Amino acid sequence: MPTPNKTSATKADVNTFVDKHPKEQMRDDSRVLMAMMQELTGEEPHMYGPSIVGFGTYHYTYASGHSGSAPLAAFSPRKPELVIYLGEEAQEPEQLDKLGKHRATKGCLYVKKLADIDLKVLKSMIKKSIAATRKRYPQK
Repeated sequence: MPTPNKTSATKADVNTFVDKHPKEQMRDDSRVLMAMMQELTGEEPHMYGPSIVGFGTYHYTYASGHSGSAPLAAFSPRKPELVIYLGEEAQEPEQLDKLGKHRATKGCLYVKKLADIDLKVLKSMIKKSIAATRKRYPQK
């Protein structure tokens, strides 16, 4: 029997979730990211699990047979920093160098506040991540 995804879409209200964050800066930055990701995906925001704001959905199946759904673009306003989910292909060294103050892992970009980074570079990276995901997992 396939294992269910730990994180899946919920019916929770995105604005209520964002409004509950204790830091005003994080609430403001979340609204900026929401507008940007909504523009890039053409999709309304939805909650994914208890703490991820996602836009759009794609379905994947790995070679192992594991399959599921995930948001095309997503972020999470955690206590210490924003986590922006980006595919590896969107994390080009030249782009990361231009981005500003951040740290990155294989699939995530960590930013303390949006004022620390170049939003045009971030927008370009998110756009590239969405395009790469749509190419890799074309929807029928």
